[in-house]
Amino acid sequence: MLGRSSELAAVSPFSTPPAAYTADLVVFGGTGDLSMRKLIPALYHSDRDGRLSPETRIIAMSRGGLTDADFRGKVDAEVRDQVPVEDPAMWQRFLGRLHHVSVDVGEAATDRAGWSALTALLAGHEQRDRVFYLASPPMTFGPFCRQLDEAGLVTPMSRVVLEKPLGRDLPSAQRINDEVGAIFDERQIFRIDHYLGKETVQNLLVLRFANAFLEPIWNSLWIDHVQITAAETVGTPGRRGYYDQAGALRDMVQNHLLQLLTLTAMEPPARSDQEAIRDEKVKVLQALRPIAGTEVDRFTVRGQYTRGQGEAGDMPGYLDEPASTPPTDASRRVETFTAIRAEIKNWRWAGVPFYLRTGKRLPNRRSEIVVQFKDVPHSIFPGGAPNRLVLRLQPEEGIELHIMAKEPGAGDVTLKPVPLSLSFGKTFTARVPEAYERLLTDVLAGNPTLFMRRDEVEAAWRWIDPILSAWESSADLPEPYPAGTTGPAGAHELLGRSGRAWHEEEA
Repeated sequence: MLGRSSELAAVSPFSTPPAAYTADLVVFGGTGDLSMRKLIPALYHSDRDGRLSPETRIIAMSRGGLTDADFRGKVDAEVRDQVPVEDPAMWQRFLGRLHHVSVDVGEAATDRAGWSALTALLAGHEQRDRVFYLASPPMTFGPFCRQLDEAGLVTPMSRVVLEKPLGRDLPSAQRINDEVGAIFDERQIFRIDHYLGKETVQNLLVLRFANAFLEPIWNSLWIDHVQITAAETVGTPGRRGYYDQAGALRDMVQNHLLQLLTLTAMEPPARSDQEAIRDEKVKVLQALRPIAGTEVDRFTVRGQYTRGQGEAGDMPGYLDEPASTPPTDASRRVETFTAIRAEIKNWRWAGVPFYLRTGKRLPNRRSEIVVQFKDVPHSIFPGGAPNRLVLRLQPEEGIELHIMAKEPGAGDVTLKPVPLSLSFGKTFTARVPEAYERLLTDVLAGNPTLFMRRDEVEAAWRWIDPILSAWESSADLPEPYPAGTTGPAGAHELLGRSGRAWHEEEA
């Protein structure tokens, strides 16, 4: 095997990156939705900001049968308006970086012409960094990596990026990790979760570990509970076949929400290096109290949206969404909403519940972390409320600290919660980069800090699998909730049993 990471230079997660990177970036699934909506725009912004050297090339691999000119025309037609383009000459320079090689995904093992074309395109640049981005179904990860190795394309400076979902349970995730790990060393494997590229997520680490006032109260003595929400207003039109097999737990909780939980709950790293943060994240996952057997009904809720009303009018239920095939038994059993009460069994967080919630066809699109502090030990004012810290990932990234203040006026003291707000878009004049832009920059730099390590992925699946198993063996169907509402009643009861309630975005 050529793909050994010992030759990758160690990079501090907080070091200043070089001005520009030279690499061949090969995107499998290069004409797909992810590539055209996220990857290509992110790479253009990196080019515009001077982070790509003139020699850097972007090579799309797909079965589209396109020439270089065809692919450049497709990007020009579909991506140009997304960016938008302010300098036509710079856009043309970017298009000149683009190449296309046709490989049939279903015939990857026998499509020798496609692999020969890629080999010829990369020939003579063996000393250049190579990034293989697998924006393709997870079943292709192992075969593609084997083909890259057999074609002699894996060099000591190669890296491979794996998109989610990484399997559908622990055994399938381990199988994928084994297949990819047989070709690439762990330090060369970048398992991507775009939530970790958001400014708010990175600012969570800065907020905690670069400010003296917060960390002393970041524990069970001062925090009552934590809520992590990823709410979507969209449904699953045209995607029911995929969602029947995935569901909200696999699609959102196993990766996005657990990643946010680990960064919220982790201990301060002892060192400023690539692995220190990932070490602490794994410890959080390993400390999660298992939820299995009869406890699944007590600590988890699953729901499925039915026909309802929203701002845009009538909205179909999950079983009524447009799809190429009629609903199946799997369709009736899949969850489009889930809420979980998690606990971390360590000294810092003992007794503090972490509530995870995600769903489709909810009233508002937002992703946020809400840290609810305990009430003051003894209040001398009537009508107070506990402080809370809200870290909003979308739609507008920012941080709010809600404190109690006196309303102006004579007479009785009247308290009112007031947010101290930091909006990244309004505070900083620089453009806030998209998550994929930051993460692609880290891949080019060889910095794995914001990517998932193998033991981290597998620890997450170990916690998720018993919940999945209990749901799949249960005769109960997901609890229905009308589209456009805040989810099933069981989700509110999950908090209501302990006198708590979900934090909803204020109008």
